Amino acid sequence: MTLKIDTARLTDELQVLAAFSDVPSPAVTRVVFSDQDLRARAWLRSLYSEAGLDVREDAVGNTFARWQGSDPSLGAVGTGSHTDAIPHSGMYDGTVGVLGGLEAIRALQRSGFQPRRSIELLMFTSEEPTRFGIGCLGSRLLCGSLSPESAAILKDSEGMSLEEVRAAAGFPGQLDSVALKLGYYSAFVELHIEQGPLLERREVPIGVVTAIAAPASMMVTVHGEGGHAGAVLMPYRKDALMAAAEISLAVEAAARTTGAIDSVATIGLCDVFPGAINSIPSRVRLGLDIRDIDADRRDRIIADLERSCRDVETRRGVRTEIQTINRDLPATCDPTIVSAAGAACDKYGLSYDRMVSRAYHDSLFMSRICPTAMVFIPCRAGVSHRPDEYSTPEAIAQGTLVLAETLAALAA
Repeated sequence: MTLKIDTARLTDELQVLAAFSDVPSPAVTRVVFSDQDLRARAWLRSLYSEAGLDVREDAVGNTFARWQGSDPSLGAVGTGSHTDAIPHSGMYDGTVGVLGGLEAIRALQRSGFQPRRSIELLMFTSEEPTRFGIGCLGSRLLCGSLSPESAAILKDSEGMSLEEVRAAAGFPGQLDSVALKLGYYSAFVELHIEQGPLLERREVPIGVVTAIAAPASMMVTVHGEGGHAGAVLMPYRKDALMAAAEISLAVEAAARTTGAIDSVATIGLCDVFPGAINSIPSRVRLGLDIRDIDADRRDRIIADLERSCRDVETRRGVRTEIQTINRDLPATCDPTIVSAAGAACDKYGLSYDRMVSRAYHDSLFMSRICPTAMVFIPCRAGVSHRPDEYSTPEAIAQGTLVLAETLAALAA
């Protein structure tokens, strides 16, 4: 069986999907359950129907499009990604995995392949944390790592709860019905742009992911004492910002000295109160992202953070609070799926690297309930979450071809 990808059609469909946006091209803004998101979902459902797929949606809007296999008693082979997009982002993040997954199924259909296991395309709801402040909302609920009770009380920036928003969007039902049973999928494979520069730099067309890093997201609040910038002398200060600066540098040093290139720590938020040039900061909030493919190594960085906070409290006379937002476990990809993806590359003469996903994806949570792996394709300069995010039609087609062959191997 030799498969062919309809590159022109896939490229056109990516362009059409990108047009469902609240901002002009080339930027894309498509927040979950917005009007543009709902319009995009309706268009995608029409494509699924054209391909003869059976479509269902769950209570949070995860969408399943199934090509029935000859033995429905077996767990299905899943693929897919997300189509929501953060404000002013690009058109390839997530969407390549959804539309590429659809084209992979169509390519298999055109070839005359008959799957024994059903092949199912899954579009996850709210992979991005834009609306409700938590990433991978749909897949967290699918795998049971987020309870229905915790999800129901999530609110957006306008104070609307997830319950209110999903009902208005046409997704009623009980959230406790979302979780999938073990065995629902026998395997899950996600196609995605790398969101990093390694494949392009190495001129390698395919990355086969062997592990997915997971973040611990935390808020550190430092309470000091404010005062007049000229009147409070240096020996008597309890400057919250200077204390926060020490904590930030200590976290960076902890990540740099683990001995592993996969340890990273980021301070992406620094909120200073009262925020006046002539006022000593009395309170600072730091937003931290600490991640690794090794949970123990990551947790050692968190322990260093906690020690640094205690040390700074003692020396500077401030008070610190640490709030953990999430502390997800990293995932190791399934060797059988990794081998199948590598064999697909070999069949078509495509070189590939085995690599780590340093960004996390819905596959991280799918790995909790079924064997999982990912296939990466290059993106220009490693740029993502920006309007100039770009992957060539050829790269997308090659990734889709590898995905299709991998699905065939797993579904046979």
